[in-house]
Amino acid sequence: MALIEITPQEYDVEIDIVYATDRNFTGAPIYSRPACYLHRDAADCLKKAVAMARRHGKGIRILDAFRPQEAQRALWNHTPNPDFIANPDIGSPHGRGVAIDLTLLDENGKELDMGAGFDEMHIRSYHGADGLSKDAEANRLLLLGVMVSAGFEYYDHEWWHYQLPNARSKYPLFSDSSLPQSMMK
Repeated sequence: MALIEITPQEYDVEIDIVYATDRNFTGAPIYSRPACYLHRDAADCLKKAVAMARRHGKGIRILDAFRPQEAQRALWNHTPNPDFIANPDIGSPHGRGVAIDLTLLDENGKELDMGAGFDEMHIRSYHGADGLSKDAEANRLLLLGVMVSAGFEYYDHEWWHYQLPNARSKYPLFSDSSLPQSMMK
């Protein structure tokens, strides 16, 4: 199978799948199970990113990764905002298992200040947003450097979102039924 499960033990990451909780912009869980999957290619890049972040004394917390098409449809139906949510008719890099939403942690496991919260649908979430503190800007730049150096590209509207290049042309979409155990039931 092209999708593999990402575990804290194997990948040296923290996992907090926000869409399996009510701490997301919909206010309700989208997934019934907080699993974290990535395509093999993205998982290889994640290992590089984790190693690079560790060299700088930082950890990585994953907030979302593979997103079944059923979940993408639920998010779009709730908030059809193409600046922040991919139309499920086109498909998202998340639905291909090659996108990851994440943040950096300090040496104590505390999230670094990024100047805007995860899934905050506002221009302050854009890379290069004006009005950020020096610390938030430096933290975003560190995350950007780590992720791009590891082989990901960024999405300019979301400081937390990274994906493999050419996602839509190189990787197929997956549904929940592609997983060994459902995330959606």
